[in-house]
Amino acid sequence: MQLVSTRNPSLENSFLGAVQAGLAPDGGLYIPTEIPRFTDMAELLAMDFQARSAEILHRFIGSEIPRAELDALVRRTFTFPAPVVPVTDRLAALELWHGPTLAFKDFGARFLAQVMAYASTGARCTVLTATSGDTGAAVAQAFWGLPGVQVVVLYPKGRVSPLQERQFATCGGNVLALAVEGAFDDCQRLVKAAFEDKALVEQLGLTSANSINIARLLAQTLYYFEAAAQIKSPAPLVVSVPSGNFGDLYAGLLAQACGAPIAQFVVATNANRVVPEYLETGTYTPRPSVATVSNAMDVGAPSNWERIHALFGGDHDAMAGALRWGSRTDAETCVTLAELYAQGYLADPHGAVACGVLQACLRDGEQGLFLATAHPAKFGEVLERDLGIQVPLPEALLAVQDRPLVSEPLAADMADLKARLLAWEPEA
Repeated sequence: MQLVSTRNPSLENSFLGAVQAGLAPDGGLYIPTEIPRFTDMAELLAMDFQARSAEILHRFIGSEIPRAELDALVRRTFTFPAPVVPVTDRLAALELWHGPTLAFKDFGARFLAQVMAYASTGARCTVLTATSGDTGAAVAQAFWGLPGVQVVVLYPKGRVSPLQERQFATCGGNVLALAVEGAFDDCQRLVKAAFEDKALVEQLGLTSANSINIARLLAQTLYYFEAAAQIKSPAPLVVSVPSGNFGDLYAGLLAQACGAPIAQFVVATNANRVVPEYLETGTYTPRPSVATVSNAMDVGAPSNWERIHALFGGDHDAMAGALRWGSRTDAETCVTLAELYAQGYLADPHGAVACGVLQACLRDGEQGLFLATAHPAKFGEVLERDLGIQVPLPEALLAVQDRPLVSEPLAADMADLKARLLAWEPEA
């Protein structure tokens, strides 16, 4: 698989090289030079999830991972389903929270961990990632206890849910959680600055598990094919993606470009609506994020928009023509949560944003699908406070709710982060 930087097509890398590097040397993101077109879609959709996933990943990655190794890797990674759950005759949810940390990030994080374990040379490896909520949990659990790898999770202090925090900030061992004084955008900025420090990258063997890493995004393409396989309606399929850093939307657009039978994507954001404003006006103006009840989407400068921009050749009109979009306030999100609950479906705030925007965009004769990206119990405080709904905790959350936090505070300053990274000696 040949990849190039979004900022300089002369900067090339292989799949395994890009996985290890995270970012391209110029700070750009790696994208495929060619997107394969699948002409045997009916046969692919007839396969089971694991068999189809291995075949699709093989077509992307090629010989860099031998097919037998890739098949085994896929079997170890995708041990949980991604069911399509009907809500109404024209509306369904793709539930992506049936993995070990109850969020869609399990797909990408577990695949990335398995790829890195396969490619390990025994050299020091430090995974540095920023999280607005669920990435931290998925990455921490995927790499926790993995020999030869240490994980550093940056998260905005006070801006993730208590249960989300306990999923990654109670691990210890080879996982260091740093509570940054600032927003997710500050965490993301620190990660990018760390990767620009070449000496630090070399000394620590830095790599990233954020959606800037191409391995995560390839894994996320797979559940779009799974959704298409499960939906039997002949109506055009319109998929609404709750979007913060825009990796999930890019993965969906990759799947569509490969031939997945998805008619159109809907960009769904909360009050952090930098991308909807760009699609409406042609002016892209990143700015500090604002806190909302759908906190994983609280991103004011989404990294992966650079990939989507490159996918469309920077053509604003093409993007605006290919996508639908909308945003929801917290009040509107809670209204959608209540409406879905009255219809017998319990969603989390991110799924509710996607559903609300989808309902406003869906046209006659279309089948709508929204991504339910996290278990509702992760946001039990919101559901109980605003809707009076008490959500029983699943086993995975019961196991962490009383664990003491072992995170450390960190100023939103690169010098402080560098000093902490260099001083850290993980527990055995």
